[in-house]
Amino acid sequence: MRIMLEKYFNRGQHVELIYLSKTNEISRRRVKILKVQDSSFQAYCFKKKAKRTFLITNVLAIAPVSPKESKVI
Repeated sequence: MRIMLEKYFNRGQHVELIYLSKTNEISRRRVKILKVQDSSFQAYCFKKKAKRTFLITNVLAIAPVSPKESKVI
């Protein structure tokens, strides 16, 4: 998963995540990755309209968002 995050970060591409929170709630987030670290990454979350830190191990799925969809946000 880390390799995929780094790939999208290097491309500057927005992604959609399926994420498991620390309270075991599953959410769907559209984000722009800002920084990838060892076990976490920082991203701007368009749903919360704020910068957030996500644990890499809690990312259940990741998919790129097409440039056309990115402009809709």
